[in-house]
Amino acid sequence: MKAVQNSFQVDIAGVSGPTAAERERARFLDRELTRHNYLYHTLDAPEISDEEYDALFRELVALETKWPELRTSHSPTLRVGGQLLTGLEKKDHRRRMYGLDNVFSVEEWRDFIARMRRAWDEPVNGPMQQAFWCDPKLDGLACELVYEKGVLTEALTRGDGVTGEVVTEAVRTIRTVPLRFCGDGPFPELIEVRGEVVMLKADFAELNSRQVSLGQKVFANPRNAAAGSLRQLDISISRSRRLHFLAYSAGEVRWPPAFECKTQHSLMERFAEWGFQTPPGGTLCRSAAEVEAYAEGVRAHRAEYPMEIDGAVAKHDDLEAQAVLGFTARAPRFAIAFKFPAQQVETILRAIEVQVGRTGVLTPVAVLEPVPVGGVVVSRATLHNEDEIAARDVRVGDTVIIQRAGDVIPEIVGPVLGKRPPESEPFVFPHDCPACGEPVHREPGQSAWRCDNLACPAVRLRAIIHFVSQAGLDVQGIGKKWIAQLVESGRVLSPADLFCLRVEDLLQFERMGEILAGKFVDAMEEARDGATLARLVSALGIRHVGEQTARLLARSFADLDALAAAGAEELQALPDVGPEVAASIRDFFATPANLALMERFRTLGLWPHGGQEKNGTDAGNEAGEAVLGEDEDAPRASGNVATSPLSDKTILFTGTLTMPRGKAQRLAERAGALPVGGVSKKLDYLVVGDKPGSKLAKAQSLGVTVLDEAAFLRLLEECGVTL
Repeated sequence: MKAVQNSFQVDIAGVSGPTAAERERARFLDRELTRHNYLYHTLDAPEISDEEYDALFRELVALETKWPELRTSHSPTLRVGGQLLTGLEKKDHRRRMYGLDNVFSVEEWRDFIARMRRAWDEPVNGPMQQAFWCDPKLDGLACELVYEKGVLTEALTRGDGVTGEVVTEAVRTIRTVPLRFCGDGPFPELIEVRGEVVMLKADFAELNSRQVSLGQKVFANPRNAAAGSLRQLDISISRSRRLHFLAYSAGEVRWPPAFECKTQHSLMERFAEWGFQTPPGGTLCRSAAEVEAYAEGVRAHRAEYPMEIDGAVAKHDDLEAQAVLGFTARAPRFAIAFKFPAQQVETILRAIEVQVGRTGVLTPVAVLEPVPVGGVVVSRATLHNEDEIAARDVRVGDTVIIQRAGDVIPEIVGPVLGKRPPESEPFVFPHDCPACGEPVHREPGQSAWRCDNLACPAVRLRAIIHFVSQAGLDVQGIGKKWIAQLVESGRVLSPADLFCLRVEDLLQFERMGEILAGKFVDAMEEARDGATLARLVSALGIRHVGEQTARLLARSFADLDALAAAGAEELQALPDVGPEVAASIRDFFATPANLALMERFRTLGLWPHGGQEKNGTDAGNEAGEAVLGEDEDAPRASGNVATSPLSDKTILFTGTLTMPRGKAQRLAERAGALPVGGVSKKLDYLVVGDKPGSKLAKAQSLGVTVLDEAAFLRLLEECGVTL
């Protein structure tokens, strides 16, 4: 396995701070990774391969490591997951569900071992053992199953790591999930069994075959099929699809006396005794060298596994050591994933189609002779832009190499020149828009050709779809097909037209009855009345302005008038708004057609207000918790956490609290504290609830300050954090 090289190199010699180019690159990577996280984790519609994502992620990590001031509070390197879908109940995890950091070579694995040793602190904790539990890295949907005294009571998806979606009834339909533990016990009073919901390759092929015969959507890969099946609101659909749950770790556990598992391998044995499937081929490796050999063996036999895998995982076998090592902001220090290189195959490039996106960007797409790659039949792949086509020198008729890392949308690596037809010619990128026929242009220093015709049907359609999407106003019940019909009929030419539709207008369309038409009109009225400035700014589709930047702008400006009047310097004074983003905002509000659209919004009553109140939360409908990305119970901080009693203090919660543990951890984080996973001499505070267990005794023996919940809440009040 070769290490993936960073595509953006930095020279540290003689530099006292990040260059302008480094700052802009970090901002770009932040935006791109956030967007791809959303596409992959929330929409199940990835645009790039895992390998491409990993390269971007590692590049941002390198920049932030070199220049810590480039790391924002919302950096993707601090994130684990993506955001949640609507339609399912959401609930906090008692303990955060972390993702795994990756290594791509033996050298990086050994670097990880060295970092783990430093984090272990041998003078304090004694020699660190070298035993690791290893198993294949499953490519499915991470879930947490909650058992009380051996009986399944709840199931959550990982969600964003802090809050998951409740999928209990769907999980109950999975035959490999024990509704009650096997055996006579004793069982833990409570245990959170964590694992992966997957669809086997054979079941996936059968499902897609059935979908085709029924004229329904086929799934891109087994992971998407598993996620889509589990998130169904109609449980009969979940029941009709064969899913498997494979257990690989535990969250919170309240063990009965004398029955506590001390090692990862004994925990896996206990899972098997209780009736769980576990990842196939899991084994105990007693040295770092054995781990390396195990990972290579999994890679060599990857195709033989019944489910899709994309790597191998190594966890320190000692559970007490896991607790002491704890977590970084996004991943455990005691576990790592070996990621495998992409799978490559050859096929024929039949054509290159050019599509027009909602911002007018022309994107070339390769039409391929269908070919199976990693259990999925691939027929299309993005070619990104004109420069990428030239750099790869791919031509229609070529035999090309394609690869899929992590079973997502594929990419073309390049042509097989020895198989190139003699009559092949280089691809000439169109200079007229394929959707409207108007001339397109390419700005200096940019790689994309762009159609600036606001009346272009492709631009208009995608812009209006974005306006009502989850990333826009999040209008419930209005799908792409209805928007397409309205736009193609000429009844809707701009987003403002949606608010002018009447029931009688909609009844002219086939399959639109009075009840559905009434719901359509009501949904638009509800969206207009409930719109926040952040959502409206995001819905406008301003180039380089996504949901995160939209929230920032909504906090900084009173309304669209104030935003339109902002100069480039004022915009660039905001965090994470560079020259490119500022120029894009200025260009948008300098366009007469866009200003006319703003006036229509004002007339229609779609004119939300933003700005900041004295306590630091949004003044309009956009409440402070929405800015922080939390739920209705999220805390609001009005004090200066940089100097608060909890600032930079490590904190751990144990026992049963009156609030969900995930919420308690977030309260502590808002006060400036760092929640950790285990008791050690480095722990500042242990907050105890009912039945705290062995952690309390250990903390007392180490002289750690112990707080009850009331004392913790008083500390929060001193920090200016309230419930």
